[in-house]
Amino acid sequence: MQTWDAVRARRNVRDFSDRAIPDADLDRILDAGRRAPSARNTQPWDFVVVTDRERLIALSHVWRGAGHIARSAATIAIVAPVPTDDRQAGLNQFDLGQASMVMAVTAADLGIGSGHAAVGDQQLAQSLLGFPNTHFLAYLLALGYPADQPLKPLTQMDRRSFGDVVHRDHW
Repeated sequence: MQTWDAVRARRNVRDFSDRAIPDADLDRILDAGRRAPSARNTQPWDFVVVTDRERLIALSHVWRGAGHIARSAATIAIVAPVPTDDRQAGLNQFDLGQASMVMAVTAADLGIGSGHAAVGDQQLAQSLLGFPNTHFLAYLLALGYPADQPLKPLTQMDRRSFGDVVHRDHW
């Protein structure tokens, strides 16, 4: 798939087939996240990829809207250092968002769906994933082949129109 097609095909997938993701494809997705840009090249992320079904089910309990994590073929836990101030928190949020999105687009390029989730229970996350006290689980990115239909560029989207979103030179 070409980049533009992958961007247009990417959608939130919450229902996954039982098909496993090949290790080489998982590694490509993770490498895309590793290559994401970050402020001052700080690379404020570590990725914990989870494929064990029991661990995925347990991990789905870190947020009330994360049930799809339990049904994923794999989930990437995006872990970051606890920020030292508001500026670092803002920069990290942007950087982690870039890493998340580049992994989601790379997954779409491979025909793999993705669905993100927030995290509420940091203690449960830490006990399941083993990251140090100096870090926190920022986001989860569930991965798997869509159960309903393969990814393909969307022609009709539930999005505001281009003209409503884009302003040139002035609002």
